[in-house]
Amino acid sequence: LHHRSPGPVGAALADDRVVLEIIADGVHLHPDIVRIAASAAAGRVALVTDAMAAAGAADGSYRLGALDVEVAGGVAHVVGTDTIAGSTLTQDAALRVTVGAGVPLAVAVRALTETPARVLGREDLGTLEPGRLADAVLLTADLRVARVWLAGEPA
Repeated sequence: LHHRSPGPVGAALADDRVVLEIIADGVHLHPDIVRIAASAAAGRVALVTDAMAAAGAADGSYRLGALDVEVAGGVAHVVGTDTIAGSTLTQDAALRVTVGAGVPLAVAVRALTETPARVLGREDLGTLEPGRLADAVLLTADLRVARVWLAGEPA
C-alpha cells in the first residue's frame, strides 16, 4: 500500500465486493495492519489460519507437502530460509491477536464466524439462530476455549 499507488491492497480495501482474508498471528501481519484492515473494511474481514500440520503443536520439524519446515517460537519457516511456511495459528489465537490489536470483540467474532460463512455461501453456519447447525465455542474471559458444541452436541 503506497500513498501514490494503492496497489492490490488499496484496491481490495476500496472495493465493497472484496472480503479480506487476514492471518492474525502477529507474524504474517503486524497487529496494526489487522486493526487498520478491520476498520477500513468493516464487515469484510475473514480471519483465516493458513495453518499447517504444526498448528497448535510444539516447536519442531514438520513437512508441508514436499518442503521441510522448522517451527521455532510458534513460527513455521521453510528449512534454511526466512520464508514463512503457513502458520501454526488456531482460530482462538487469531481472535486473541485481533482483539489485542484493538479490534472490538464483536467485530473480531464476526470475522471468525459470520463473514467466512457468508463467503462460503453457508447459510447454516456463522450465527446461532433457529435452523443453523449450532456449532459453538464457549470462551473464557481471556478468550481461551472452554467448551465446544458440534451440531448442538458437546464435543
